[in-house]
Amino acid sequence: MPSAQKLDTHHKALTLNLDPSKFGSFAEIGAGQEVARWFLFVGGASGTVAKTISAYDKEVSDDLYGAGSRYVSKERLEAMLESEWTQLLTQLSQTRGSHTRFFSFVDTISARNFAGTNEPHGWVGLRFQSQPGGPPNDILLHINMLDPTNVLEQEAIGTLGVNLIYSAFYETQTKESFLQGVAQDVVNERIEIDYFDVRGPAFEAWDRRTLPVYLVSAGFAEAVFFPSKGPAVPPTEALYKKAVVLAPGYFGHVDTDHAQVHTQLLASGVRQLQNELGETHTVPAGFFCLTASSFAASDSPPQIPDLIRRIDALLASGGDVLLFRQRELYHMTALVNRYTKAPVRFVSGLSLVIRAFEDFYGNLEGNHLDALGRLFAQNVRIYAYPMTAGDLRQWLNSFSKTGWEWNETDGWLSAAELRCAPPLGHLYAYLLASNFLVPMPVPAAAAPTLDRAPDHRGVASG
Repeated sequence: MPSAQKLDTHHKALTLNLDPSKFGSFAEIGAGQEVARWFLFVGGASGTVAKTISAYDKEVSDDLYGAGSRYVSKERLEAMLESEWTQLLTQLSQTRGSHTRFFSFVDTISARNFAGTNEPHGWVGLRFQSQPGGPPNDILLHINMLDPTNVLEQEAIGTLGVNLIYSAFYETQTKESFLQGVAQDVVNERIEIDYFDVRGPAFEAWDRRTLPVYLVSAGFAEAVFFPSKGPAVPPTEALYKKAVVLAPGYFGHVDTDHAQVHTQLLASGVRQLQNELGETHTVPAGFFCLTASSFAASDSPPQIPDLIRRIDALLASGGDVLLFRQRELYHMTALVNRYTKAPVRFVSGLSLVIRAFEDFYGNLEGNHLDALGRLFAQNVRIYAYPMTAGDLRQWLNSFSKTGWEWNETDGWLSAAELRCAPPLGHLYAYLLASNFLVPMPVPAAAAPTLDRAPDHRGVASG
């Protein structure tokens, strides 16, 4: 049995090597064989390692695991797991199966290339038995690597892999203890985990629906993706090379009327960008955006059940959802721009636009200018959805915002009719004139009532 004391990577690998009940194979592609190396390095590897392989050549990889899928993909990872597991059991189950908990560790990684022009990421998987002869359990991860060099990325993968195998055998009591074990010494600063799934009897007590939300709430990922249709995928696959419209908000009201308003807001942004790009361009992807951080420094972060409640309501309305770790829009810009150079547009009511100018950015050296500079980087714009004067007036009163004036058109106002006192007013006028802030036209339909207006109180701008 392992020690109750927190172990480093060396002692985790050694603990596994000295446990005669565990035996398995390693198949690693793209970042060396750093996971297997730990078990070979610490001593006693013959007690753990049945085989280690690295099929770098594409033809060799296709021969082992089948052709037809991308080499760094969930499909390839699952093919590797199935092949390695089948071979392990075929060769060893008769001689060792009655007293051995078998496992197969696999990964397929796109580590930093020599020119440093790719986005380092990968898929990591583990299949293992909780009991000798028992049914298999699977763990699948998608990771983003943050180290500046290939060598450091390989080192981080080695630590993550040892953590994963150790946690699978010793720390599956709760998802929290398991993920904390997997993350030890490597996640947050060196690796992000933005997709995580488990299956098998070892995880029957876990609420799998909370897993992606926990990744963000615990700081293991900058964002996770929830599709309204189809299987879950990492954010990179939802955003890759696409023109994107983001609708940030709190979305605390989950009734049908509010869902209709939220859907209308996002759809109007997608139409606006489609018109901007032209009809021959692929239809932009639209996402509702929530945050797992607190509204203000004095507030507590939202609880996972509340986040799931809001996410489920948006999914039920037919919208895809991105859950971000941080609430500022410039962090959302940075995340999306990892995966696409196509146009990125936010669509929001005027209340969120005002927050862009009212919020205090003391964490940034350049304050407002720094925040807005980051927000509008690389072809980013904000589509400002108009509001009724009554809605805006009540919102300003509730948040004690002052210094804003406007003209009305039949009770409505657009961003072009909104003014702010100097010096922020000069910055606001510049953003309008430079087309960074794009006023959307007043809709022909009757205005939604205030209690149906899009709710932006939980997301800050800039």
